[in-house]
Amino acid sequence: MSSYEGLAASYDALTTDVGYEKRADFLEKLFRRSRIPVHTVLDLACGTGSMTWLLAGRGYELIAVDGSQEMLAAAREKNAPAEVPPLFLHQSMPRLDLYGTVDAAICCLDSLNYLTDPRDVQRTLRRLHLFISPGGLLTFDVRLPERLAALDGQVFLDETDDTYCVWRTEFDAKKRLCYYGMDIFRLDGAHWTRSFEEHIEYAYEPDELLSWLQEAGFTHVRQYGDRVLRAPKQDEQRIYFSAKKD
Repeated sequence: MSSYEGLAASYDALTTDVGYEKRADFLEKLFRRSRIPVHTVLDLACGTGSMTWLLAGRGYELIAVDGSQEMLAAAREKNAPAEVPPLFLHQSMPRLDLYGTVDAAICCLDSLNYLTDPRDVQRTLRRLHLFISPGGLLTFDVRLPERLAALDGQVFLDETDDTYCVWRTEFDAKKRLCYYGMDIFRLDGAHWTRSFEEHIEYAYEPDELLSWLQEAGFTHVRQYGDRVLRAPKQDEQRIYFSAKKD
């Protein structure tokens, strides 16, 4: 089963601890550092659209892109207050193709780590540079290699009234890949059904990402800790990058 095919229906219920409001607050702080006013925003790898609808409700015009039809279906079913409803597109990150430009682009919750071929990250950054307006902003977060390596051998349990999810992780240092084997049990009437899917993340070094951002044409690249306007510390769960297009 492909990533998120079985998880999409239960993703929001199992990720109530993400803290979207605080992440949106931090993104808006970065937006204010843009060289141009931010009105239109691309949410790349939008998932079930939680951040998409949150920012739309704050007055931004959103274009939301994801490679999973199931996650997009969940996103489209939401109906949060928004003056302009988001536009949802089914596209892969390296093949991003918009109708025009945006003032800012975001890519949240280590979505770039899910591109397990470094060439796809480079392609994605070039496509983002193409579709961000001059003076506009790109921001994304990633998990550092040491954080992914620390997950090796870990088992995580998430549950709701009708879903039980078991995550088992394995990190391959040679391949720089973190594997998440996921058993999902969902209550279907009086019976439980089981599905399995595997997620894989690549451990990118910050210096690699910095180099690829610059090669794509971005400038003023900055790194931040997890939702804080300071340099990252060693134990950050995620670090944020911001970059500008001249």
